Amino acid sequence: MLLGVNIDHVATLRNARGGVEPDVLAAAKICEKCGASSITTHLREDRRHIKDEDVKLISENIKINLNLEMAVTDEMQKIALKIKPHSVCLVPEKRQEVTTEGGLDVAGQSDKITNFVKPLVDAGIEVSLFIDPTEEQVKASAKTGAQFIEMHTGSYSNAYGTENEEIEFLKLKNSAKLAQELGLRVNAGHGLNYENVHRMHEIDDLYELNIGHSIISKAVFTGLEQAVNEMNNLVK
Repeated sequence: MLLGVNIDHVATLRNARGGVEPDVLAAAKICEKCGASSITTHLREDRRHIKDEDVKLISENIKINLNLEMAVTDEMQKIALKIKPHSVCLVPEKRQEVTTEGGLDVAGQSDKITNFVKPLVDAGIEVSLFIDPTEEQVKASAKTGAQFIEMHTGSYSNAYGTENEEIEFLKLKNSAKLAQELGLRVNAGHGLNYENVHRMHEIDDLYELNIGHSIISKAVFTGLEQAVNEMNNLVK
């Protein structure tokens, strides 16, 4: 498995004072140095953390892949087609939410998402759909033209260490198997941390884990380089 690092919360800290520190590009370069396979940034509608200029700077100054998380909107599609990141991950977005609360409802808006995906794929951008690990959503995703899904691991992460852990884990494992049978590659992320990430090795052929909050939180105490190295060792 590969490790993609989400650096949104470096920008959150920077924006708390409205200045330039900590430097988001510097954070991306540290992650690159430590063996991350990609940098993830979520350009939200309200620009609460990552800004347009952050995405531009990162895309122009790193050698590893840029993964742009974004909502299914005309504005975000235009930005992606202009910047042409290596990949985009389509996510649901609610302005009032603290963080992404669940997966994209692909089954409920399949025509819209299929039409949205096509220009991105035609431009050479890999497209991933951030979905809850259910049979319905996996099957719908396979019909859109997207090459990847990213399984929302939030329910598993919240259930880790409880009697519901195995139930939530099996949803991930079964969904990954079905997705691969349908020709999709599979990533995973949300809520994964240094304690619960080890179980991802029990899922065959996961491609990449996208992890952010846990790494940035640990970095407050250890520094970003050590935090990324420790997570990368666990993932690999």
